[in-house]
Amino acid sequence: MKRFAALALLLVLLAALPARAEYPFTAGEKLTYDLYWTFIHAGSATLETLPGAEAEGRPALLFRARAKSTPFIDKFYKVRDEMQSWVDPGVTRSLLYQKDQSEGDYVRHYLIRFNPQGNMAYRYSKGALKNFVRTEPGTFDPLAMLFLFRTKPLEVGYEFAAPVTDGDKAVVGKARVLKRETITTKAGEFDTFLVEPEVKEIGGVFRKSPDAKLQVWITTDARRIPVRVKSKVVVGSFYMDLTGYEGPAQPQK
Repeated sequence: MKRFAALALLLVLLAALPARAEYPFTAGEKLTYDLYWTFIHAGSATLETLPGAEAEGRPALLFRARAKSTPFIDKFYKVRDEMQSWVDPGVTRSLLYQKDQSEGDYVRHYLIRFNPQGNMAYRYSKGALKNFVRTEPGTFDPLAMLFLFRTKPLEVGYEFAAPVTDGDKAVVGKARVLKRETITTKAGEFDTFLVEPEVKEIGGVFRKSPDAKLQVWITTDARRIPVRVKSKVVVGSFYMDLTGYEGPAQPQK
């Protein structure tokens, strides 16, 4: 069950988008999901766009992802994860990224500060500098990465690439739109694009699985709502399904 949380952390692909007219989503939206390991209901997750944010005194857009295990799973392997991403209002780069990870006996908290003038990202833990990496202009953190993707004009065959860092290493994140499919979840029936991100740079459980695969279904309408995430790794399969939506308006189907 330890790696069930890896799926939740892949919510790097599923953040809600900024409160600007040219973007699909507005501040105040909240997406909720059920998380499954094979056929076991293992937890739940939320994605939110929060209003009125600042990052170290600068205006910012704030995105938050949370994941937690069910009370039953808590008895064996309790998970409480949270990620927050502050992005500049123009969605051209990340400003700040915070990750609080608690999975069983494993606890990790860190903060990444981005210095675009020096093309550097600095990773801190408990207030101390732990690592730094050189970055490309317009680098994003893991949570911000795919809501950037969701601002793009998706179509079958579309390929996406952008620089991303978690403070340990800086890479180019890639994804491709494979096909169009109809998906049904507890939230309803949706016309979606099937998107397949490249996982070879993700590491962890994906690095250990030669046939690892990550798939994301995103609605074809202007809102680009992620309705399902599925992964295949060495320890089995995980998936995440949309169960609810809260916001200024209901999602278009």
